[in-house]
Amino acid sequence: MSHVGAPRGRTCSRTLRSLALLTTGVLALPVLSACTSDDDGASADAAPDIAAAGRDHVTAGGSLRWAIDTMPSTLNAFQADADGSTSRIAAAVLPSLFTLDKRGRPQRNPDYLESAKIVEREPKQVVLYKLNQQAVWSDGREIGAPDFVAQWRALSGKNSAYWTARNAGYERIEKIERGANDLEVRVTFSKPYADWRALFTPLYPKDVTGTPNSFNDGARSSLKTTAGPFSVKKVDRKGKEVTLVRSARWWGEPAKLDSLVLRAVPRSKRASALADGKLDLAEIDKSAADRIALAVRDRGSGEQKLTHGPGVAITPASALRSWALANGSDEEKAEAAQIAREQTAAAIVRYAKEQKTLHGFVVRKSLEPAYTQLALNGEQGPLADERVRRAVARALDRQELADTVLKPLGLPARPLGSHLALVGQEAYADSSAALGKQDTQEARALLADAGWVPGGALKKNGAKAGSKPEKPEPDEDEEEANEEEAEEKPKEKSAAEKKYDAKQRELAKKEEEEAKKNEKADDKPDVPSSEGTVIVGDEKPGQKRKPGQDQQPAQPKPGRELRPDEEDRAAQEHLSGREHQPGEIDPAIQDDKPIQDSKPGRTAPRPESATHVLAPAPAAAFHGVTLLRQAAVVRDPRSARSARHAHYASYARDEDKKPGAYAPRGTAAAPTPSVSGSPTPMTGPLGKDGKALTLRFVLPSGEGSEALRTVGERIARMLNRIGIKTEITKVPDEGYFKDHVASGDYDLALYSWPATAYPATDGRPIFAKPVPASDGSLLVEQNYTRVGTDHIDQLFNRAVAEIDEKASRSLVKQADARIWAAAGSIPLFQRPELVAAKPEVVNAGAFGLAAPRYQDIGFTNAGTSGSGGKEEKKK
Repeated sequence: MSHVGAPRGRTCSRTLRSLALLTTGVLALPVLSACTSDDDGASADAAPDIAAAGRDHVTAGGSLRWAIDTMPSTLNAFQADADGSTSRIAAAVLPSLFTLDKRGRPQRNPDYLESAKIVEREPKQVVLYKLNQQAVWSDGREIGAPDFVAQWRALSGKNSAYWTARNAGYERIEKIERGANDLEVRVTFSKPYADWRALFTPLYPKDVTGTPNSFNDGARSSLKTTAGPFSVKKVDRKGKEVTLVRSARWWGEPAKLDSLVLRAVPRSKRASALADGKLDLAEIDKSAADRIALAVRDRGSGEQKLTHGPGVAITPASALRSWALANGSDEEKAEAAQIAREQTAAAIVRYAKEQKTLHGFVVRKSLEPAYTQLALNGEQGPLADERVRRAVARALDRQELADTVLKPLGLPARPLGSHLALVGQEAYADSSAALGKQDTQEARALLADAGWVPGGALKKNGAKAGSKPEKPEPDEDEEEANEEEAEEKPKEKSAAEKKYDAKQRELAKKEEEEAKKNEKADDKPDVPSSEGTVIVGDEKPGQKRKPGQDQQPAQPKPGRELRPDEEDRAAQEHLSGREHQPGEIDPAIQDDKPIQDSKPGRTAPRPESATHVLAPAPAAAFHGVTLLRQAAVVRDPRSARSARHAHYASYARDEDKKPGAYAPRGTAAAPTPSVSGSPTPMTGPLGKDGKALTLRFVLPSGEGSEALRTVGERIARMLNRIGIKTEITKVPDEGYFKDHVASGDYDLALYSWPATAYPATDGRPIFAKPVPASDGSLLVEQNYTRVGTDHIDQLFNRAVAEIDEKASRSLVKQADARIWAAAGSIPLFQRPELVAAKPEVVNAGAFGLAAPRYQDIGFTNAGTSGSGGKEEKKK
């Protein structure tokens, strides 16, 4: 297991680049020059959607209640446990010397700086800051060189007593001194630094950064001294909200709001919080956005019954069955059914009531400053081979994946072409050509070059990994003994045959016992869960398995009718008061208890949206025939010998027959090669040295991760087309990153990185080549794919030291092309940003790449702004 220390690196908001949850033959490479089309980076795909309004149209006063994901653990943005909530507070109450425009470009903030520029390049780089003469801290002291010096010393990395998570850029500073007057600050660098604009944002007062004790503990729960349009009034951890109020010492344009209340509300509960009047502004997921759209559509329909929500799937038959259970003779079942009926009725009423309120909100949408990527763990296993990673990447239809997520939302669906910048940013260039476009045949060729071929899982000792034992080949001495024994007793079986027959009897007995257990288990209630394991590419048509059951296909049952308990599973869901969530495994199809068994040949239930394989792979088809014959042997012991002969004869004739010739009934015939001689389409999984090519795909199982799981399942189907099986493992959200991604316990994973305006600095730790630590483990920094090269590191080092902006961006683009070629991570699409807002809220919503201007946020009329203020007064 690789060692992963505290993450290092920074974002455009100058916090750690944290994951945005809710995780790619030796062939000649094209020239990696990052040559792209002329319009790369010309404009952003989606503009901010914030209901922009001039300040004269914004009413002064009121309180805005804005949702945050969690309460901040610290208010010090430079500590390891800082998060998005920390960043939002810091941006509203502390100096930001440079902020981002709608294209994600850093711009000088005139509230703090009159100018900032490089005044000397040789012999050393010198940057001169000229501060706004009105800029003061809330205690009345001028912002000046002492604050710059204190922050530099705290973040330089030279004093380990400071508990800081990063020091990128600050370690390059040689000295800081006062300029011609108190309003000038001269910063001299020991090494050239391209991203100097990233420094001193946010800028903390020297009261916080001056000593290790004040830095480590002084700004964790409060900020007494600030210098922004707002100041921190209260951090209420019990009530889970942070209250910011208009600053009386702010010299710039005053904040329109009296107060800004940041409330911690989980995303799964935000629709209800909006409906209950607890929030004015909240980032939401697609399900909440759909509810708002339905509420707007249904407005004016009166008391007409809703066609959506928890009651829509209740049919007359299921309602009658529910009534019968609630009034039946079995008291225990009747009580449970009555409780479920009451819960369902309450849920229907609550949902309808919330819908009547939700129509008063609008959904603002843009593309979030973050992108989703497919990560390929290159530390070990098949993905340690660059050819396999490239094959995975070439199998992906990234346009299809972008369409899946973004098109239904009405957002531009464009696959992202860079690891280091987003569309619209100056450093953006589509460098995906360094790896190549989606090409199934090329992907198969790469796998073949790496030794992964059809039938490869059967080539080691003639057995597929994880399959049932076949008849063993006797050694020479055993063959001679058997031949002599056969001459004396021609009817007696050989030792190998006896051993084989014993194995078959044992397997048949186990199957019979498991069948009985499963029949009993059918009467037990299902326990819905989205956790478990699903193997894509290893199922048979119509195959259904119980948790813990061996991955062996049952015999098909033509004309089988659904059992009564299967017909009414959906009704039982509603009786229990819960909805069937998108992406959730349908309990009407299968039991969905989680499986923690990772042994070969074992699997777990698959969701409805997972791959439905119409034709088993050749090896799997062969396995299926074997099982059917074994079942026949159990029914008629006299047919045992003929079944064994057929077993080996079919295997011996396999190479002379077309793939699928011995597949179970219903298996599609293999395609015939074209006249042109093009390769026959892949019909089964690949193997090498007796092992099947299976990748473990780890995905989060939480309610807010449905979209991510849908993308993961589509990727699994794409990989199945080239013969790669994926074992989809769903794990709890809270441990998804720490226990799996960061620790390297995955083959494939989906997660997101936030955007950055400073890719030369922030990109390096994410794509740096892992190096061995002193204890023999691997230090990966933030490179959780464990894929990197010396050349990539060199390009980053050159880019960060190049103070010519155009030349630095060129080096960043070259580095990105090399990252594409290494195929450790595959950018898929920019994440959607959906924000629910009251229509009266202006200058806030889906900001896209732009930084919020907090002093301009407010309401367009006094009535709405007053409501927020009244709520605060009641408290």
